[in-house]
Amino acid sequence: MCKVELERITGIIEGILFTSGNPLSIDEIAHALNITNKQVLECVKQLEIEYNKPCHGIMISIVGNRIRLTTKAEIFPYIERIFKPKVRSQLSKAALETLAIIMFKQPITKSEIESIRGVNCEKAISTLLEKNLICEKGRLSVPGRPILYVTTEECLDYFGLKSIDEISIE
Repeated sequence: MCKVELERITGIIEGILFTSGNPLSIDEIAHALNITNKQVLECVKQLEIEYNKPCHGIMISIVGNRIRLTTKAEIFPYIERIFKPKVRSQLSKAALETLAIIMFKQPITKSEIESIRGVNCEKAISTLLEKNLICEKGRLSVPGRPILYVTTEECLDYFGLKSIDEISIE
């Protein structure tokens, strides 16, 4: 792809991401523009380089295979002064403990979580499902066929992670 074509497609991707407001998959963008995933990532890399300059208040956020435009964290206080956004409700200690277990042990069943925590986790799982931080990912092939839970891309986004591999026990 020549430099002029790269710049044109980069601008198109920028416009698509701006208009969407939501994360879009690399595959969706590539399909819409009839280009390869590698070419999409090349354009996104150009946008990242441009947005890393201090004169920009936005940045590219990549979570898993999804891309979106977001505001830089350091300008949030100024945005808050104007828009006074609703504060995202915090998770309870029980929900955070349950989520941490799921993040580290996924896929995992409710009974395995309860065995680790030592208490019933029905409410915590319900809250995490409601907030779309976890989802059902099939059933275990044992009697009773318990549900297996895993984290979602929204969970990664909630914690500002690109992939689950970014978490580690230290």
